[in-house]
Amino acid sequence: MPKSPTPASNPAVEAPKSQYGALCWRAGKNGAEVLLISSRETGRWVIPKGWPMKGRSAAESAEIEAWEEAGVKGAIAKAKLGQFTYHKIFKRDTVQEHAQPCLVEVYPLEVTQISPEFPEHRQRRRKWFALEAAARKVAEVELKALLAGFSPPLPMPPNANQDCAP
Repeated sequence: MPKSPTPASNPAVEAPKSQYGALCWRAGKNGAEVLLISSRETGRWVIPKGWPMKGRSAAESAEIEAWEEAGVKGAIAKAKLGQFTYHKIFKRDTVQEHAQPCLVEVYPLEVTQISPEFPEHRQRRRKWFALEAAARKVAEVELKALLAGFSPPLPMPPNANQDCAP
């Protein structure tokens, strides 16, 4: 069976660049909900993500991206939930495009604040989705799996710990 090309064996194949993303979530009426945003170029549904930031941890970078791209703040997990790959398209000019493979480490962020104005509010749409619906909306197979398998700790319903005694 032939080996697939790797950056070391084929200079035309680029090594993936690192990015950090935030899986922004909240407790909804029917379970966890996640916030998806539209990409600037294609309008498809994605999570906030971006390049590493000098002097910031991966989780801190993801947290900053969540604010800049989605206008949310909250509690970011220090441990990554998982990762996914995709190809970021760079347009060099109107004729030629360049696809850069990216490996995105994903950190859950429990949203506690959402703002109507944030750095990219004129460039993106945002919408809350149930986990299953969010998994159907994104294009990346590995991100679909992360969303479908995400099970955050949800608060107990108000009457869950009461005795059944009259």
